[in-house]
Amino acid sequence: MARSKAQNLRKAIRDNYLADEAKVVTGLIKGLSLEEAERSAIADKAAEFVRDLRATASPGVMETFLGEYGLTTEEGIALMCLAEALLRVPDDITMDALISDKIAPADWSKHLGHSASPLVNASTWGLMLTGKVVHPLGRNRVDVAAQLRKLVRRLGEPVIRRAVSQSMKVLGHQFVLGRNIREAMTRARGMEARGYSYSYDMLGEAARTSEDAQRYFMSYAKAISTLSEESKSSDIRMNPGISVKLSALHPRYEYTQRERVMDELVPRLSSLVFQAKNANMGFNIDAEEADRLDLSLDVIEAVLESSDLKGWDGFGVVVQAYGPRTGPVLDWLYDLAKRLDRRIMVRLVKGAYWDTEIKLAQVMGYPAYPVYTRKAATDVSYLACARKLLSMTDRIYPQFATHNAHSIAAVLYMAGDEDNFEFQRLHGMG
Repeated sequence: MARSKAQNLRKAIRDNYLADEAKVVTGLIKGLSLEEAERSAIADKAAEFVRDLRATASPGVMETFLGEYGLTTEEGIALMCLAEALLRVPDDITMDALISDKIAPADWSKHLGHSASPLVNASTWGLMLTGKVVHPLGRNRVDVAAQLRKLVRRLGEPVIRRAVSQSMKVLGHQFVLGRNIREAMTRARGMEARGYSYSYDMLGEAARTSEDAQRYFMSYAKAISTLSEESKSSDIRMNPGISVKLSALHPRYEYTQRERVMDELVPRLSSLVFQAKNANMGFNIDAEEADRLDLSLDVIEAVLESSDLKGWDGFGVVVQAYGPRTGPVLDWLYDLAKRLDRRIMVRLVKGAYWDTEIKLAQVMGYPAYPVYTRKAATDVSYLACARKLLSMTDRIYPQFATHNAHSIAAVLYMAGDEDNFEFQRLHGMG
């Protein structure tokens, strides 16, 4: 009977892969059952959060910088693209070409002197000069300035490269806790002293070869071993945790290779899970692209059903709210926890692969998308899933990961007296 229910829940997940967005969202809104007065109270509370933050929190360098170069401007988009792309640039020639492509065309002069921060204004001057150096005046305009710029371009590109790289490191320092687990733990101590705890995510791409997978496995194992030194509380929620990407642990993490994945990845993942259990720390399975969800659930079930994990509440799963399968996935996880007599953690996020999912669906010619096409639909889904999770706390410990003031206010309103959950945010954000 229990197995039959589990199979029906899995079928519901598969049936909603390309569900009708309008129909699903309409059902979610009805399920939320929030009256107009309740929605108004939530919106008022969210506005209060924002006003309080603006009144009491002083903006840092990053906030000031983004305040001038917002993502609605050509210059802001260029900077963010550059910051993200430079992390993957393999050589100086490519870096020079990338800097020229992203910085030269933008009109940096219109930002000069607008910011109250001297650092931001100095950065604007640097970007203006860089733009002129890497994109000098055309040869039809022969003047002293043009000749000087040509000279600086020939002699100065390494200097520009270093300057831009340093600027990107400033951005990286905002959003990356550390270059290695030791550095990250050291930097985390300041926030931990204020009552925060950390779940560490090892930045990286999916494994392309078996050697890649082995290297990532060893990195995860080393990180867990290092973090175990700080796992001193009997309450697992107060100890550090780690998030693991399954695609980093196997080079062919795809459903067509299911048998191989189950034979090779499950033992590998189980080894890391048992290591985390012995350290009494949290262990989260990170989210993947939509076409890997079914395989991820198979792997999660195979690992979690080990009797050696009984009594350990640190196993966690990251669930993305931006798709129509999220509700059925939560139902399946709750049923799995009951069947196996476990308590698990669920980190509810909005979603990380939206652009990729849209493009892949278009390339494949699908009649619909595996993710919602409107942000408002994702926000509704997040609230509906939050309400569902708050009704499952006998088996699930909800972790609400969001930087959205309205989402936070709504969760607090729906939780009422319930306090068996936590909020999470990405380092450097929110």
